[in-house]
Amino acid sequence: MQPRNMSMSGVVDLAAVKAAGEAKQKAEQARAEAARTGQAPAGGARLVFDVDEAGFQQDVLQRSTEVPVVIDFWAEWCEPCKQLGPLLERLATEYAGKFVLAKIDVDANQMLFQQFGVQGIPAVFAVVAGQPIPLFQGAAPEAQIRQVLDQLVQAAEQQFGIVGAPVDAQAAGEPAAEKPVPAGPYDALLEAASQALDSGDLGGAVQAYKNVLADDPANPEAKLGLAQAELLRRVEDLDPQAVRKEAADNPADAAAQIRAADLDLVGGHVEDAFGRLVDTVKRTAGDDREAARVRLLELFEVVGTEDPRVTAARTALARVLF
Repeated sequence: MQPRNMSMSGVVDLAAVKAAGEAKQKAEQARAEAARTGQAPAGGARLVFDVDEAGFQQDVLQRSTEVPVVIDFWAEWCEPCKQLGPLLERLATEYAGKFVLAKIDVDANQMLFQQFGVQGIPAVFAVVAGQPIPLFQGAAPEAQIRQVLDQLVQAAEQQFGIVGAPVDAQAAGEPAAEKPVPAGPYDALLEAASQALDSGDLGGAVQAYKNVLADDPANPEAKLGLAQAELLRRVEDLDPQAVRKEAADNPADAAAQIRAADLDLVGGHVEDAFGRLVDTVKRTAGDDREAARVRLLELFEVVGTEDPRVTAARTALARVLF
């Protein structure tokens, strides 16, 4: 039996969550202003930017762990490119951070052109969690392009938990609407929920965090606390030795691996938990594969999506899915 007052200190520091949430909010405001003015925020990149071979690793591969990166392969002499390029740029602004657009001049970047296996231009690819995805070739109709982009954004979120950094209506060029004031303050509720979590009152903690999220769905402290409380509730009645033996004896048993991954994470073995579930996704299919993938995304929430271990695991997940 796991003790009811097991600690999550090996995974994440709850005391830092509020500060992280405030920093994230400021970053989103900076991105919104950047989209409105067409300028890059400090430390960030534009929604539309040129990429060369030297900057590809940082500007495309690394950034694709945070937001889907659409790549437009073009050339100055390509007449269809002159029609498609401005359309993609307009859509990047309209989608307001759900994806970013990287433009690659094939004449100046022959190596990238060859590595992607581009047969002709214009050609549009995406990179999600470091993995390339062909989208379409040629100057497709706008309705078709929108459909492809919608599918890309949805797949990035559902498969990898990558949601980009959407900005507000004003950033997308629409009139700014007055934002409602949250129903909070939530400090007292969050403190009570945290104390319930630390004392082992997992049911009370879950309900308290859900109450906050009912009024403020984006509250980062409540989202993280709920993920932790639900994780602890899943493992509180498990026998660690029995679970680990079952997982070792049955590597293809998705349910056994999921239970073991939960225990790994509670014990602070983050990479082990992530690696176990990525391997499970790789070796299973159907409902078992989906269950392992969904649990991996849930554990991402426990650790925090900005953690480099989450970034690495997302990339590994992409490799086994594509």
